[in-house]
Amino acid sequence: MTVRFRDATSADVPAIMALLRDDALGAGREIDDMTIYDTAFQKMKAEAANHLIVGEIEGRVVATYQITFISGLSLRASRRAQVESVRVASDLRGQRIGEALFADAESRARAAGCALIQLTTNATRDRARAFYERLGFTPSHVGYKRDLH
Repeated sequence: MTVRFRDATSADVPAIMALLRDDALGAGREIDDMTIYDTAFQKMKAEAANHLIVGEIEGRVVATYQITFISGLSLRASRRAQVESVRVASDLRGQRIGEALFADAESRARAAGCALIQLTTNATRDRARAFYERLGFTPSHVGYKRDLH
């Protein structure tokens, strides 16, 4: 089973949202009104360093992630890749699609001149944390969020 990764299009937004809702946390925070997600996708497309990626198998969107390239001064002016909203279809988890997803993300990060790839995950996602650590990510920082709504 080969997954092909590509830039998302506006036609992919409903499938992406289905993946984001197909989990305990996403089910409680995402809504059914696609209007806001369509608008957000257009804003993302307008930001040159912000990319929404989908993985397909035989035309079915089975995985997604967002990768943003960030230039900065710290770490000797290293550019970094921030990975967010990682999802694999629940019926296909455990089949190495997540590994393929991160291989794709790393390839894109290297091509963009990044020296570092980073991500955050919800503290309740024990399986995700174990997966990221198995891929070589280290839990080196403590993250904080503050709701602005």
